[in-house]
Amino acid sequence: MSRAFVKDDDEAPEEPLPERAISDHPNYVTPLGLAQMAARLEELEAERLELARRADADDSVRERQRYVERDSRYFRRRLETALTVDPQARRHDAVGFGATVTVREDSGERRTYTIVGEDEADPDVGLVSWVSPLARVLEGARVGEHAVWRRPAGALDLIIVAVEYDGRSG
Repeated sequence: MSRAFVKDDDEAPEEPLPERAISDHPNYVTPLGLAQMAARLEELEAERLELARRADADDSVRERQRYVERDSRYFRRRLETALTVDPQARRHDAVGFGATVTVREDSGERRTYTIVGEDEADPDVGLVSWVSPLARVLEGARVGEHAVWRRPAGALDLIIVAVEYDGRSG
C-alpha cells in the first residue's frame, strides 16, 4: 500500500474528552460552596491562560489544556445553575440542607456530617451530598430521634444527638 494513504500517529485527531456529568437534581449549594466553585473556576481560567501561552510546548501541555477547558465548562455551568440555600433561613430544630448533624451509631461511636451541595461533598471529611442516601435518611429528623441508614454493608441505626446550623443548635 502506498504511504500516501496511511496516517501517521502524529496526525490522528484527538479523541474528544467526555464532558463531566451534570446531575439531574437541582443544584443546591451553600454560600461557602458557591464561593468555592467560583474560586475553582478562577483557578482554572488562570491555568487555561497560562497553558494557552505554552500551547506549542509539547503534547502534555495540550493534553492538560483539554482537561482544564472541560472542567472550566463544567464549573461555569454549575455556577450558572446554582441555587444558593442559606442554612440560616431554615428551621433549626430538624435536619435539613446545610445542617451539621451529630449521630450516635449502634456501637456508641459518634460521627458528624454536614449536608451540602453535590459539588461540595467530600465524605472523607464528613461533607455529604443532600441527595446521598445518608442525607435522605437524616432529612427532617430531630434530636433524640432514630434514623435507619440502609447500606450495602447492612442497616445502621443512628440516633440524632445534635443538629446545628453554622454553630447554632436547633
